[in-house]
Amino acid sequence: MKIKSVLYICTLFIFIMFAGCVGQERDMSGDGSLRIVTTIYAPYDFVKQIAGDKVSVRMLLSPGEESHSFDPSPKDLIDINECDLFIYNGGENDEWVNDILESMDDVNTLKMMDCIDTLYKEEHEHGEHGHEGHTHEHSDEEYDEHVWTSPINATAIVKSITEELCVLDENNAAVYTENGQAYTERLYELDEMINEVVSEASGRTITFGDRFALRYFTEQYGLSYHAAFPGCAADNEVNPRTIASLIDTVKKENIGVILKAELGNGLVAESIARETGAKVETFYSCHNVSKEEYDRGFGYIDMMEHNAAVLREALN
Repeated sequence: MKIKSVLYICTLFIFIMFAGCVGQERDMSGDGSLRIVTTIYAPYDFVKQIAGDKVSVRMLLSPGEESHSFDPSPKDLIDINECDLFIYNGGENDEWVNDILESMDDVNTLKMMDCIDTLYKEEHEHGEHGHEGHTHEHSDEEYDEHVWTSPINATAIVKSITEELCVLDENNAAVYTENGQAYTERLYELDEMINEVVSEASGRTITFGDRFALRYFTEQYGLSYHAAFPGCAADNEVNPRTIASLIDTVKKENIGVILKAELGNGLVAESIARETGAKVETFYSCHNVSKEEYDRGFGYIDMMEHNAAVLREALN
């Protein structure tokens, strides 16, 4: 998410001044309920599971939109300024958030990266062996931002969201607490399911023919990985040497499944599959969902259950 800070901040100022001049109420929901804004889908779904219809929640991304190329609109900025709680992730992808928050008055925020112990990014060179977990010496202070991809991390984020909602809306605190606890139990059951898949598998390595956002997932379940890109920034370039190395690795290790991210074009994964005879499966990072998935309420746990089924095949 990149932004031309001055332009957007000036636009925000103009829109806020206009809204004040015409005497508009600062209420996104229209019914007096809490107004929650999230940047991406995972926290949006967490809020829905915890609060149900007790709050009005809006995700800035449109369903199907790629999160790494997102720029907020003037309406987005106004909704952030006027909401009761703004939930964002932090990290490189949310650099624009710091810029706009500095221009706003007392926006109540929850930064997901503050909810858990963050991991360093793995900045590998594109070498002949691709990218593998658990082998990197950290040489900088840049953290991996995809904290929600571990279900255990998700429990910590859910706890923080629940606590924030209880403070903001004491009248419904009992509902939020009960729902938060019930959802947390489901996340722990999900964790047990994935642990069972891994413990029964013959392998411990996944191959990702796409941008890689699953560092916390692989760390949580003791997995190594090969990946076509060192991270998931939209401006990462395809390195032909890395793709050739991955093709060679897939052939040598007789890997049958190449993973790709949701909403991506899958071209790299498909290219590797054509050269090796492997099949391509989608593995959700939970940044966002398609319009069809959004409309049918396809949530974080649904995505992770899908991932568990794919993982069972990919590790055997």
